[in-house]
Parts: sequence; structure tokens; C-alpha cells
Amino acid sequence: MSHLSRNRALRLAQRGFTLVEMAIVLAVIGLIIGGIAIAKDVQRNAEYQKIANKFAYQWKAAYDQYYQRTGVVVGDCQQAPTYMIDGEETTFAGVASCTRPGGSATAGIPENFVNNGHRICNGQGYAYQQVNETVAPTVAQDNLRMLMSRAGVRMPPGRGEGHEDRFLYQDSNGNATELQVCFQWNPAGTASGAGNVMVIRGMTPDLARFLDQLIDGKPDSREGRFRIQGIPAHTAAGQANDPGTQWQANNTIGSGIAGNSMGGTPDALTAPSGNSDSTGTTTSATATGREMDEDRVVLLTGYWIMEQ
Repeated sequence: MSHLSRNRALRLAQRGFTLVEMAIVLAVIGLIIGGIAIAKDVQRNAEYQKIANKFAYQWKAAYDQYYQRTGVVVGDCQQAPTYMIDGEETTFAGVASCTRPGGSATAGIPENFVNNGHRICNGQGYAYQQVNETVAPTVAQDNLRMLMSRAGVRMPPGRGEGHEDRFLYQDSNGNATELQVCFQWNPAGTASGAGNVMVIRGMTPDLARFLDQLIDGKPDSREGRFRIQGIPAHTAAGQANDPGTQWQANNTIGSGIAGNSMGGTPDALTAPSGNSDSTGTTTSATATGREMDEDRVVLLTGYWIMEQ
């Protein structure tokens, strides 16, 4: 081979990728990464839709069916209804509401009933403040599963037999997380939802916004039929029709559940002071400054306002 031919062969062998070839390779890599990210979002949205269709909406249907079969809301007195969830545990004018005598001189409105506001669940489930709760209603003596079964109401499958009030899903970091459904009555003036409400505990911020959009078409935490628990009331004059408030927290904030540490400085939308993580540090379920993708995502509690 001549000297010229050898030099040409050497230059061809040493030639790298051209800018066009590099651009094509980078574009292909970008499409692959984008496809993976989109696939994860599609999978998560499909899981959220499953939660809505097979759990939340079915529990709403079970509540409505209970009302249609018994003529009263869950846990209320059939012979002397109070129109409050767990009304049979309340007292009126010093006697049990279900046996109160007629002709009383006191108006039979919720404000005159005592010992109300109990939460009907199938067990306590999450402890107070683990799901960003600012109030902790006492769990009623009545059991949600037993009440539904006695009325012949078919409950959603949930996590399985005996755990129909629970639903297992994964947060955005891949940690197993449980939803829990309860029911309770809230007094007039409760900004997060007055009257009879379904309580959904254990929602990630993404799931809460997804359900809010489906339920009332308003993805905020103050307006509509689906709201965050413990939202502060508008108090100033002229605030009645102010814009809503977006759901607090996001999927980069740790939950603060025991064994899952979190830190940072609480922001303006915090849970009550005194909530401590596993290290004993006072924190908030909506604290900022902690963005570890291995943490359990912060969990929230929402109220779905019922029609009855």
C-alpha cells in the first residue's frame, strides 16, 4: 500500500462522529427518556383512576345506598333521626337522642345536640397528625363495616375481606401507602365541609388534586364538594367569594410518619405545632426543604361533602 493510501486509511479510522450523527443519537436518547417518563405518568394516572372508580366512588354509592335502605344517614336513629352521622350516640336535652320524648321545648337542631361529631370508621387506622389532620374526632362506638353489613349494603372490595374501608397504592416514590375511608358530621361553619362528609385519609397531594378535579371540577382545597381537612375559614368581611386555595404540600415532601424522618422549616400551610418525627424534632407535614426521593410522600386528609 502506498504512503498516500495508508494516510487516507488512517484518517478514516480516526474520524469520529459528525455533529449530525451526534444530534441524531442525542435525539433518540431524549425520546427514550421522555417515553419512560410519560409511561410512569400514564401508569400513575391509571392507578389514581382505579382508586376513584373502584374505591372512592363505590364508597359514595354505598353511603347513598345505606340512606335509601334505612331512611337515615350512617349511624343515625331510624325512629328519631338527627340527620347527623352517628346521631344515635348523641344526647338531646339530657337524654339519648334515639329515645328523646316528643314536645320538647328545645329546637331539634344540631347545635342543641351534645356528644356529636364522632367519626365512624372500621378501626382507628392512621394516628392523629400522620395524615396532616388538625382535628382528631373520637372514633364512634359503631363500626362502619358492621353498619353496612347489617343494612345489606355491598361494600367495595378494598384491600380484601374485613378491610373494605382500606385501599393500597404506591406513592410517587414507590412506597406502599394506604387509603382509609370514614364518615363524620361537621358543625355549621366548618370551612373544610359542614354537614355529613366522607373522610378520605392517606392521600398524596397528587392523588388529592386528581380526586378533587374528578369530584367537583375545582382542583383547589377550599371550594367545591371535595376539600382538605382543617382548612382555615375566611374571617374578614367580603371574603365569602374569594378564590380558593391550592392543595398544600407536594410530592417532594416527606410524611413525618414515625420511622420516616423529615425536616425543614414549616411553611405557611402547616399542621399544628408539636408534630414530631422519629428524631423528636418538631416539624410539619408540609415542611419545606426536605426533598429526598426515598422518603414516604406527605399524606393528606380530605372531606367529600355528602348530599344527605
